[in-house]
Amino acid sequence: MPRILDGRILLLVISFLTSLRSTKVLSEWKKCGDRECETAMSRVRTTTDYLGPDCRYLNFKPGEEITVYSKLSRKNENLWTGSKGKDFGYFPKDAVKVEQVLIAEEVEVLTKETDFLCLHGDKYTFE
Repeated sequence: MPRILDGRILLLVISFLTSLRSTKVLSEWKKCGDRECETAMSRVRTTTDYLGPDCRYLNFKPGEEITVYSKLSRKNENLWTGSKGKDFGYFPKDAVKVEQVLIAEEVEVLTKETDFLCLHGDKYTFE
């Protein structure tokens, strides 16, 4: 009986660690204005209040302007990334209205682990 219980606990721990790993990366693919995701894609205006779940997300109130640099694709198409002043992060595309498109064609590229880091002071935190 103890071996069966040990096996179940091991499976439970493995399952838990696997689910934690899968929540770190929000999507494996993103669309950008260029291969390095340095070109602004569009400018949007926020339409609602938004408070993100962690430091990877932008917080905003209605009427603020965000410059969009990438859009997650395939697995999680509802999140875009952009900057508002000196803040940079993810936000739901449904919370904004596109005001100006700045690029003609989007390029799909693989995301990197660094796309999902939080910046706290001088150090990065991986959520």
